[in-house]
Amino acid sequence: MTLAGGSGRHRLEGDDKIEVGIIGIGDMGRLYAAKINAAGWIVNVCDRPEKYESLQEEYKGTSINVYKDGHLVSRRSDLIIYSVEAALIYNVVAQYGPSTKMGAIVSGQTSVKAPEQRAFEAHLPADSYIISCHSLHGPKVDPTGQPLVLIQHRAPDEKMRLMERIMAAFGSRIVLLSYQEHDVVTANTQAVTHAAFLAMGAAWRCSGDYPWETDRWAGPIETVKINIMIRILSAKWHVYAGLAILNPSARIQVTQYAKSVSDLFKLMIADRHDEMLRRVFEARRKVFGWQDDEQPAAAGEGKDANTSATTGTTTSSSTRQQRPILMSDAMLAQFHQAARKVAPPPPTDGSSTDQPAAGTTEQQTTDSSSPPVRPPNSHLSLLAIVDCWHHLGIDPYAHLELAATPIFRIWIGVCEYLFRSPARLRASIRAAVEDPTFRGDDTEFVVAARGWAEAVNAGNFEHYEWRFKDTARFFEPRFEEANKVGAEMLKVVMSSR
Repeated sequence: MTLAGGSGRHRLEGDDKIEVGIIGIGDMGRLYAAKINAAGWIVNVCDRPEKYESLQEEYKGTSINVYKDGHLVSRRSDLIIYSVEAALIYNVVAQYGPSTKMGAIVSGQTSVKAPEQRAFEAHLPADSYIISCHSLHGPKVDPTGQPLVLIQHRAPDEKMRLMERIMAAFGSRIVLLSYQEHDVVTANTQAVTHAAFLAMGAAWRCSGDYPWETDRWAGPIETVKINIMIRILSAKWHVYAGLAILNPSARIQVTQYAKSVSDLFKLMIADRHDEMLRRVFEARRKVFGWQDDEQPAAAGEGKDANTSATTGTTTSSSTRQQRPILMSDAMLAQFHQAARKVAPPPPTDGSSTDQPAAGTTEQQTTDSSSPPVRPPNSHLSLLAIVDCWHHLGIDPYAHLELAATPIFRIWIGVCEYLFRSPARLRASIRAAVEDPTFRGDDTEFVVAARGWAEAVNAGNFEHYEWRFKDTARFFEPRFEEANKVGAEMLKVVMSSR
């Protein structure tokens, strides 16, 4: 169930005395403190004891109150939000939970809820209430209009209304779920997406290639892949590790994605074109509901109907009518322009300048008016995503409006774009089987996808951290630029909704 974004905006008498405590001031904790405080609520914060003095200095001159530890925050706050890593939340709640103020609401801003639920039920006093939350976006994204999950686990409606009034500070779209529903939804909308981008990064790192320095990665789809991949790698590793390792649904999906990558690659190198064609088009029918010769028109690209790619006739598809077209040539062109927008300016003295923007090549910097012509690309990462959804019976659109992250909207849009055109999809399959241009890259990608799946299934946070940071170091010089490009892409996506 989804509530309107404005629900609970009106303050009630006595709300000016309500205090909100935030335990854990990382990037999301800072966002929560700033937004809630700006809306007029009293905010109390703390982090690890060794950060006490630096936090005091950071919030000096503000109305945000800094305390030495979670005991002091918990004793006085009417809403206590634990904003800590999912892997650590059990121990943190065990430490500070007994100090919870009588009648207070306790919440957790974690990306996976199963460990949080166990911690709250084990260590919170019986006279406290549990209403959890999760903003389905990163700290660098404007929360306005983004999904914000609320979980009314152990609380009367009166407490829920208070929670809604406080959370109205974000201007987000409130989504009501249970703990179990949350973990399924986040797995469906994030797990495979993250696995794909992390595998791409590891593959490029292992091959020693910066993809924007070669003509092989010159198209607008590649621009999306590269910049979102770098944006993910510039974030905190533990966010993705917790979601993948601690969420059972996510483990299943990451494992299947690696299997789909491997299975499709085996068909490629065995020159089994027809078998690969059948497998990919079967996934297309099941996931998108399109017939093999059906090419739906995106908004602004033709009639509001489906066109047969072979006969040119229009068809009616009740399944298709439920499927919004999320990506078009026009939008991909806008993404290309976003990359060019932050590209280093050309030198005025004839000397060389910095490298071209991520997702563009040196040759492209001379003409920013349109995306370059794309070389043939197997798009193995995209083929495997849809194959994975098909084999797990996942409908990627099911939670699109409910709780999809901005990055997931971009990713499903790019997958949809590739699969929407039968001709484009067949060209990708031909390139996969017949053209060796990307064979080396695809080999590295298979190994990387398997490696990430093994790290997740082993449940080894240290291994996951090492893989993430090792890959991130390779792309670190491009973090600032890619985040700017990514921000522009997200603006395009949000403006198209």
